[in-house]
Amino acid sequence: MNRNIIELSEVKRTYPVSRGVFSLSKTTVKAVNGITLHVGDGETLGLVGESGCGKSTLARLLTGLEKPDSGSIIFKGKALDQWTAAELGTMVQMVFQDPYSSLNPRHRIGSIISEGMRINNLGNRKEIAARVDELLVQVGLRPEHATRYPHEFSGGQRQRVAIARAIAMNPDLIVCDEPVSALDVSVQAQVLNLLKSIQKEFGLSYVFISHDLSVVSHISDRVAVMYLGMLMEVSPTEDLYRDPLHPYTRILLDAVPVPDPSVRFEEVAISGEMPSPISPPSGCPFHPRCPMVMEICSKERPIMRDMGKGRNVFCHLY
Repeated sequence: MNRNIIELSEVKRTYPVSRGVFSLSKTTVKAVNGITLHVGDGETLGLVGESGCGKSTLARLLTGLEKPDSGSIIFKGKALDQWTAAELGTMVQMVFQDPYSSLNPRHRIGSIISEGMRINNLGNRKEIAARVDELLVQVGLRPEHATRYPHEFSGGQRQRVAIARAIAMNPDLIVCDEPVSALDVSVQAQVLNLLKSIQKEFGLSYVFISHDLSVVSHISDRVAVMYLGMLMEVSPTEDLYRDPLHPYTRILLDAVPVPDPSVRFEEVAISGEMPSPISPPSGCPFHPRCPMVMEICSKERPIMRDMGKGRNVFCHLY
């Protein structure tokens, strides 16, 4: 069994917010509310959920860009806050959602990719230039592209540049925050295949964040389903898609479009909008919208139920 490269235990992150423009009273948003999770060495963990469920906040916590209010994050056997910023920069990298805004438009591609290497003195000018050329080839671009600016590339090419920048430091973990959502469908497949080939070549671990379950099924080994800052289900990908355990997971899968005109769609049994994270429901956060709600759901927060074969579900049904 592979060792875990990163482990989270009861991690929480809140933000203070004002109740109104003219109000002096403040409250907190529970963006991440007690997450316990791990990522294995060489594994891809998919993280899915509706917008506003806390996926991007969790990504920032994993990369050390933000610190949790409580709980622990252990990276390679050592607390995340015990690594220096320079050490974390060489071990954890991130690929952002928007390839248009994540690259500095005033810098050439070669400078963007090599910035981390130059800051950490990972070679002389000639060695770094050679490494940049090598990285460009690995992501499907050409060495001469190093002298161009981001605006000279398409969205898919820019995301390839972002991937080259991420792997330049030889990291152990790459957090991909919606890396293909801004790309055309045909380009999405190319970028996903590139990520898989790079993972196989370098033995990387990924946390792949997306709201698109069809994309997640293509790249992930396991999938974690989030709702309102909490986990609903964690399961191997094949098992989750074949037999989802949590009602919320079932609803998400029912909402995935099927490219077959002969398939008749049934109305998804869910009501209302996601509650505000400023005042989340008591008990299970999904109970106001759950079609299988029970009396206990509004009173007690569900604990993790180990269903065997690496499947965990946070639901009173079990």
